[in-house]
Amino acid sequence: MSESCIIVGASHAGVSLALQLRREGWVGPITLIGDEAELPYHRPPLSKEHLAGEKGLDAMQLRPAKLYEDNNIELLLATRVTAIDREARTVTLESGRKLNYQKLALCTGASVRKFAPAAEVENVHYIRTAQDIAQLEPQIEKGRRALIIGGGYIGLEAAAVLARREVSVTVLEMSDRILQRVTGPDMSAYIQSLHESFGVQVLTGVEVDNIEAQGKQMLVCCTDGKRFEADFLIVGIGVLPNTDLAMSAGLEGESGIHVNEYGQTSDEHIYAAGDCTIHPSHIYGRSIRLESVPNANDQARTVAANICGKQQVYDAVPWFWSDQYAIKLQMAGLSAGYDEVVLRGSVTGGIEASFALFYLKQGVLIAVDCVARPKEFMISKQLIKAKAQIPASVLANEDIAPLDFAAS
Repeated sequence: MSESCIIVGASHAGVSLALQLRREGWVGPITLIGDEAELPYHRPPLSKEHLAGEKGLDAMQLRPAKLYEDNNIELLLATRVTAIDREARTVTLESGRKLNYQKLALCTGASVRKFAPAAEVENVHYIRTAQDIAQLEPQIEKGRRALIIGGGYIGLEAAAVLARREVSVTVLEMSDRILQRVTGPDMSAYIQSLHESFGVQVLTGVEVDNIEAQGKQMLVCCTDGKRFEADFLIVGIGVLPNTDLAMSAGLEGESGIHVNEYGQTSDEHIYAAGDCTIHPSHIYGRSIRLESVPNANDQARTVAANICGKQQVYDAVPWFWSDQYAIKLQMAGLSAGYDEVVLRGSVTGGIEASFALFYLKQGVLIAVDCVARPKEFMISKQLIKAKAQIPASVLANEDIAPLDFAAS
């Protein structure tokens, strides 16, 4: 009898893993289990084109239904796994049904971090699922007032869409600057200026104390005495990895499911991939957890190969992107710990700006942020992986083509 593989989580990592298993030669049954009712879909458009009404859910499908059928992948939607029995090698569904596995892959992703002061207030929205957008959409009307708590990528992408839809938008960020966790001060200042040029009010160093319902509206009260009236609220204060299932099964993990360089957990029969994992990075010399679609897809493909008996090491350069108004921000690497920033181009010009910010640590390139600089972005991924030392004078010099960075 052929060995079976069960994949828990039917988003980017889960779908990539299932299809890659077939490409790697897995002939046994594959069961892909997801807790949402919709066919697996791309998540990045939720805060961009889908929120803008430019792309429907059908156009966001990761793969058509027929592809799962053609690859003999059993797709169980609107289904939750409640327990893993590692000794018996079974998973238990919410219905009580038990499924046997020889190999198990956890691609459980992450869930939005809830904002406690908003727990008892109506018209508070989060952005993580298609259902979230369906609930938010009726609130979006010209002239209404939206308050966004959190100046990270999700909150700022939503702000850009709402501003274009002629909603009055205010963004409140508790830190000293927006995007503080993921980028440097120059990029934060550029993005804030960009939003303000489109009429979005961005306030930093502001902490919400409580929220009071006022009929169909709300009053947001801050610790410094500031008050804001709003018709609806969007919260974007980060996500938490979905680790409850893994932890209840006794797998190792803290703030994520711990996996080795092959994507294997502390149980040799169980693997994990995507936002829920913490994996070793040889590039950065530490374990990292990423919230990134490219990471989810690439790590899942590596896991699929290793489930099939190969020993592929996962050590990709992290990369991300964000669309806000007419600009595409592309980022590679992790800038934490940098000691020097090199600017190539100019951060002025709003949506017409074109620049790259290179982050160095002891002379080694560790990350880059790019606006309208695809060549710098692509070559930087290679240089980061190589732990290249590129002189700041070379990176800043517009007369030196990005392909010639390493040779200069």
